[in-house]
Amino acid sequence: MIRYALLFISSFCITSLAEAESVQVAVAANFAGPMESIAKAFEKESGHQAAVSLGATGQLYAQIRNGAPFELLLAADEATPAKLEAEGLTVKGSRFTFAIGKLALWSPKPVFVDNDGRVLKKGDFAHLALANPKTAPYGAAAVEVLKKLGVYDALAPKLVLGENIAQAYQFVASGNAELGFVALSQVQKDGRLTGGSAWCVPAKLYSPIRQDAVLLAKGEGKAAAAALKEFLKSEKARTIIASFGYDL
Repeated sequence: MIRYALLFISSFCITSLAEAESVQVAVAANFAGPMESIAKAFEKESGHQAAVSLGATGQLYAQIRNGAPFELLLAADEATPAKLEAEGLTVKGSRFTFAIGKLALWSPKPVFVDNDGRVLKKGDFAHLALANPKTAPYGAAAVEVLKKLGVYDALAPKLVLGENIAQAYQFVASGNAELGFVALSQVQKDGRLTGGSAWCVPAKLYSPIRQDAVLLAKGEGKAAAAALKEFLKSEKARTIIASFGYDL
């Protein structure tokens, strides 16, 4: 009996390993922190792995159009997944909003950024970092804020553009820019600022950053891709997402 039991367990393990897959997922750079935690929880729960590629949403879109092997896209906007859907590059009916992003003005220096963003009007700095507004939704939101505050023209010579929100963050973290517009999720965890000073930009100053996910055509019929899409809707994933400052 013991021999048969061992054979059964061994067979079950082999079958489970054979069924485990890896999903190629393209993720907007602002979501790097939450995605790392989600990927670990997803692997623990499902056995599947998530191979994550980070970048600006516009860059990821171009890669998908050029045949990149991505099976799932987590964008920083709703327009890009909708555009891919219209172009026949997604699985119809699979698009949904997984988070609503928040923009923050941040500096690693304590007290440098005030709670009302008045530092922008004072202009007492040499460089202001933000993501490229042509490819990164958070960068476009930052430009929108500057224009609504009436300081865009004055600060334009001081702007330093990153390829994506992750690079914009690095410009500030490294000291190459005194402050910059980043995703709140990059500087906050569990409702607390991870360091420095920040202004959580009021939502009324920029268009809502609705972040949509969509199952891409290359992911159709793939168990791991479908499983991750559903896991993103789970309470476990939603708790992780909320802990980084996103609205749901």
